[in-house]
Amino acid sequence: MSRRIAVLISGSGTNLQALIDAQNTLDASIVQVFSNRKAAYGLTRAQNANIPTGYLALQPYLKANPGKTRDDYDEEVARRVSESKPDLIVLAGWMHVFGDGFLNNVHAVPVINLHPALPGAFDGTNAIERAYEAFQRGEIDRSGVMVHRVVKAVDRGEPLIIREIPFLEGDSLGDFETRLHSIEWEIIVQATKLVLDEEKKILVLS
Repeated sequence: MSRRIAVLISGSGTNLQALIDAQNTLDASIVQVFSNRKAAYGLTRAQNANIPTGYLALQPYLKANPGKTRDDYDEEVARRVSESKPDLIVLAGWMHVFGDGFLNNVHAVPVINLHPALPGAFDGTNAIERAYEAFQRGEIDRSGVMVHRVVKAVDRGEPLIIREIPFLEGDSLGDFETRLHSIEWEIIVQATKLVLDEEKKILVLS
């Protein structure tokens, strides 16, 4: 039986596209793409591939549900994503930091995240820009990208795949971003396969 993947996005969905294109290689199907931004082009990519989509943004949710909190929002996202019964949840450019409400309600399904920095270097948002600024100040000569397991501490889960990316002389931010994104598309597929194969072994052993 084909493994089931739910992908969470916030933007254009280029990492999602890499996963869509790799479904046969992964022996898996993307069963849901969920976004916290209504205009995210990744939703269109999913629709073009006949993949069911979902959408819920934090502020409209809070406005429509007086008294609800950010944790309630996270729980609701977990509930909606869990409806697709995924074997793996991939955060692929998901620009919202989950609290306990999400991880506690996805029923032990593994969750992985793509982060454009090396472990412990530039946790949180705007990692690429912050790394580039550090390079310009002469503080670093390389950055990188990783896929890691999602835990409660932001970007501190166990790294599954890490790739270093050196800065080149004369690099603009755009030059560096282009190289970084091309590597992201490779490792998000590799890490997804790694975790799915791991889960498959666990199922066979049990």
